[in-house]
Amino acid sequence: MADVRKVLAEAGRTFAQEAGIKLADTPAQLYRLLVLSVLMSAPIQAKIAIAATGELVRAGFGTPRRMADASWQQRVDALGRGHYVRYDESTATALGEGARLLLDKYRGDLRKLHAQAPDARALGTMLREFPRLGPVGVDIFCREAQQVWPDLRPYFDGKARQGAERLGLPTDPDKLAKLADGDDLARLAAALVRVSRDKKLADSLRQPLPRYRPQRTRFAPQD
Repeated sequence: MADVRKVLAEAGRTFAQEAGIKLADTPAQLYRLLVLSVLMSAPIQAKIAIAATGELVRAGFGTPRRMADASWQQRVDALGRGHYVRYDESTATALGEGARLLLDKYRGDLRKLHAQAPDARALGTMLREFPRLGPVGVDIFCREAQQVWPDLRPYFDGKARQGAERLGLPTDPDKLAKLADGDDLARLAAALVRVSRDKKLADSLRQPLPRYRPQRTRFAPQD
C-alpha cells in the first residue's frame, strides 16, 4: 500500500493550482474552476484544458460578466492560444451561454447555487445546467471545490477511486478520507486521478519511503 504522505508530496497538486487558480470561496475563483471543469469535460488532454483556462483568464475573461461580454471570436482566439483547437468553436459558444446563465440565475455567483443545493447530488444536478458540463465535469468541479466547500467532503469520484485501487489504498470514500487531513482531500483526489492515468507514477508512488537512520556522531578524541 502506498504512503499517502508520499502521494501528496509528489502528486498532490490540484488541477486548479496547475491552471493558476487560487481557489477560494469567492465568485471569481469559483467561476474559473467552473471554466476549467467545462474545458476538462471534453475528451482532450488535461494539460491542454489547463493551458486554455489560463489563456482565457489572461485575456480578461475570468469572471462571468467579462466572459459574457467577450465576443465569440475573442473566446475562440484565447482557446486557440491554449491549443484547445478541436473543440474551440463549440466551447466558445458554451462558455458564453454558461456565463449568461450564471449571471441571470445566480447573479454571477456560484455560492448562490451552492446555498440552494441540499446535498452533493443536488449540487451536481444544478451544475449540469451549464452547457458542456456533463457528469465528468461535475466530478472535476466537486473534487476540487471540496477544498473550499467542506460539506462536499469526502468527494472521490470513479477516477480517484481507480487511482486508490492502483496504489492499494481503500476505495471507499470515507475510508480514504481518514488517511489525510480534511484540507488535503482535494489534493489527494487530484493525485489519485493522476495515478489512474499514469502507470509509471503509480509504480513510483508504491515504493516505500526510505527509513530514517540517524547518523552516528563521531567525537574527536580529547587531548
